[in-house]
Amino acid sequence: MHFFSGMRRWRVNRRKKVDEQQLLRFRLRFMQALVVLAFALLAGQLWRLQVVEGAQYQERAEANRLRLTTLPPPRGVIYDRNGKLLVRNEPSFTAAAVLADMPRERQAEIVSKLETQLGVPADELNNVINNRRASGEVFTPVALKSDLDKATAFVLEERAGELPGIEVLTEPRRRYAENDLLSHILGYVGRISANEYETLKGHGYDLNDTTGKMGVEDTYEWALRGAPGREQREVDATGRTRRVIESQPAVPGNNLVLSIDADLQAYMTQVLRDKMGKSRFAAAVAMNPNNGEVLGMVSLPTFAHNAFSGGIKPEALNRLLQDPSRPLLDYAIGGTFPPGSTFKVITGSAALQEGIAKTSTLITSTGSISIPNQYDPRILYYFYDWATLGQLDFYRGLAMSSDVYFYYLGGGYKDFKGLGPSRLAAYAKLFGLGEFTGVDLPGEARGSVPDPQWKEDTFKEEWLVGDTYNFSIGQGFLVATPIQMVRVLAALLNGGKVLQPHVVKEIQDPKGNVVTRYGPVVQRQLPISAANLEAIKVGMHDSVATGAATAAKVAGVDIAGKTGTAEFGQAIGNRVYETHGWFIGYSPSDKPDIAVSVFFEAGGGSANAAPAGGQILAYYEQNIKPKQKP
Repeated sequence: MHFFSGMRRWRVNRRKKVDEQQLLRFRLRFMQALVVLAFALLAGQLWRLQVVEGAQYQERAEANRLRLTTLPPPRGVIYDRNGKLLVRNEPSFTAAAVLADMPRERQAEIVSKLETQLGVPADELNNVINNRRASGEVFTPVALKSDLDKATAFVLEERAGELPGIEVLTEPRRRYAENDLLSHILGYVGRISANEYETLKGHGYDLNDTTGKMGVEDTYEWALRGAPGREQREVDATGRTRRVIESQPAVPGNNLVLSIDADLQAYMTQVLRDKMGKSRFAAAVAMNPNNGEVLGMVSLPTFAHNAFSGGIKPEALNRLLQDPSRPLLDYAIGGTFPPGSTFKVITGSAALQEGIAKTSTLITSTGSISIPNQYDPRILYYFYDWATLGQLDFYRGLAMSSDVYFYYLGGGYKDFKGLGPSRLAAYAKLFGLGEFTGVDLPGEARGSVPDPQWKEDTFKEEWLVGDTYNFSIGQGFLVATPIQMVRVLAALLNGGKVLQPHVVKEIQDPKGNVVTRYGPVVQRQLPISAANLEAIKVGMHDSVATGAATAAKVAGVDIAGKTGTAEFGQAIGNRVYETHGWFIGYSPSDKPDIAVSVFFEAGGGSANAAPAGGQILAYYEQNIKPKQKP
């Protein structure tokens, strides 16, 4: 038994020895297989990186070493018609971040240092940086703060090693010579918005660009901008430039020469401010009636556009947006108001041309007319004149601005057949009311010309004869802008040509050569005879000489014009309303070369609009005309 037991142990030990050898061989083969597999995987990964995705990684490596930078073009400058520099460029420093060079793990540290240095809250900086990271444009600098002072810019440059990804850019900033004199005309430039970038990125713009936001800076962006240049740089690990490899300079933008006379603009602004009284806003437009050149255009209140060129502070922008006088609105082209008696030049022109009246037609103003209610004749509606003016012919009716005379012409009375609303509306539209003038500025309003169908569509109400009477004297539903009314006047003066106004006279290249010169654009010819146009001019001359517009008189200056006082709002007494004040006028009366329209909110035609208009015309004749370039 012991023998067999011993044999059993010997056999067991022998089998165990055999198993260990097999296990060892198995392990060796397994390790060999693992090594082969690992090398195969490494070889496969190397093949993928070098062959399949090699070009992609090579591009990334080059991007980390080489940078293609856009060089912004010098923006064109702007002059007035006499060569006075109104807008120039000056260098400005901007703190910017290139996210490709800013390690994510150090962003909080960098932002904390920038908060102290720039005075910008960390949350605001992080929002800008994170939004740019999310966009994927990590190689394009994103502005963190513009208009840095030189000391701050120097400190940032000095601390470059502590602030990877932070650069100081030297950018051109717009500087407006007259801080608020031409703000609505010139406008301003600002950083491109996300929506603008989506539209413009295919036209050479990047996320760090600026673009015109208002005025001619906006309308003529295509001419002022120029073409960006390109610069290829070699950079180190922190994004600092080691050397410039290749550079293609930017092409400067073209320059603008305005039709505006800066001296006339300054005088118009001062006159309006002096005459405003209780008005919250006012506007005036001076135009050459022969070619459509705008010589001066003022909208009050105005704003300081230099504040926008460096990036306006939110609190300053909110003050402008919340101001009830709406200083950002250009009232000269965007404010619509009933034109009052200035509209009588259209009613009169239409009545003469349609044979409704002759210059000898006599109408007596007893101070009012009355019409019965169509359903109950015992109820009378009264339409008043501003005074009892007696018997008037056409010239005197226009000169004295008789409402009763023009009630007859527009709506008729008793046996006198008037134009009626449809013909009156048709002539108003021929003169350009109810449509854009096409002036080369953004923000223009169309205004409106009513007629029976318009009232039905707008209010679901029937047109009444009283609507025609109000329409005839520029009240009721009719609204127009100051630039529309000066265009109406210009058409009366130039033989019936309805012109497109423009504030840019010519475009010049950077060397001063004329690229484009803008001449008169005639939009239509009025179907009104020269004799009938002349009759309107005679009535306007008489109005200043001996009529309702004598407040526009200036000794030694030949001025003609027409006042307008348009009621609005709720009655504040027995037939007493708040009024807007208007004046349209021109000089000299025999061969006009300037036409003006003046508007005062809550003003009066004779009280402030006519004196302001007369002073503007006199200043032009006495001070501007002798030096005016052709």
